[in-house]
Amino acid sequence: MSAAWPATEPTEVAIAAGDARLVVDLRGGGMRTLTAGDRELLDGYGAGTVPGASRGRVLLPWPNRIRDGRWSWGGRDLQLELAGPDKPTAMHGLVGWQPWAVLEQSGDAVTVGTVVEARSGYPFRLAAAIDHVLEPGRLTVTMRVRNAGAEPAPFGAGFHPYLAVGAQEDGAIADAELELPARTELVVDDGGLPTGERRPLAGTIGRIGHRAFDTPVTDLDRDADGWARVRLRSATLGTLELAVDGSWPWLQVFTGDTLRPGQRRRSVAVEPMTCPPNALADHVDLVVLEPGADWTGTWTLGWSA
Repeated sequence: MSAAWPATEPTEVAIAAGDARLVVDLRGGGMRTLTAGDRELLDGYGAGTVPGASRGRVLLPWPNRIRDGRWSWGGRDLQLELAGPDKPTAMHGLVGWQPWAVLEQSGDAVTVGTVVEARSGYPFRLAAAIDHVLEPGRLTVTMRVRNAGAEPAPFGAGFHPYLAVGAQEDGAIADAELELPARTELVVDDGGLPTGERRPLAGTIGRIGHRAFDTPVTDLDRDADGWARVRLRSATLGTLELAVDGSWPWLQVFTGDTLRPGQRRRSVAVEPMTCPPNALADHVDLVVLEPGADWTGTWTLGWSA
């Protein structure tokens, strides 16, 4: 009988360009750290640790929450696993803890991939790949999804980066300035689920101060190139600009007010999303792929002094 064991050490992959360095965690495929010199551009987490508050997580085949984990498709009533007895929602998809593999790598670029296998709560099969290209001053992230099953597959996608402001103490985002290019806010209840109401949103926020966000927004103002740009300015890091192409009609902005002490309001999560919370159940802005068909979406994170 063999005495072999599976590898248990943390697995990750790193790329660099100039003084910028990105580390991708192969437990879930998320971005663990992004640095430029001695600046932490993402509020990430340590190697081999459990990331709190979905830091850096890849959100597939749905972002955000599904009420009670229940949804229907093609005449089937489906039940997803719930986050817990005190959180009766299905949270942030299925790939956050499964292994990802390095598909291609060079000094300044890496592609990682995984397969979402069919299961009782999500009876569809998706192949997913994420291309990361790093250059001095900019990271470009492209997600590619292919329907690897035999029937049309609905899904939503997203990412969960926390943008740093150059400080680690609670409340550090108060003096940062946020520019949010969105005209509409989806009203959610205390559990972060849609109430059915939408209301206008003034996109230029300015100094964050005591304002709290855990807010899905849409109707994004786009530049002539079709991209929408969120800017977060702080005295320590300068400006971070997260830009999304037309494949991402939604953003979730989260100021971390409900996080545990030590992580509360110290960074701002700006999450590119293809659809709003509860989209699998509400059938709002879902991507539906025919067998063998592909979907692609790109976003970037840039930084300047």
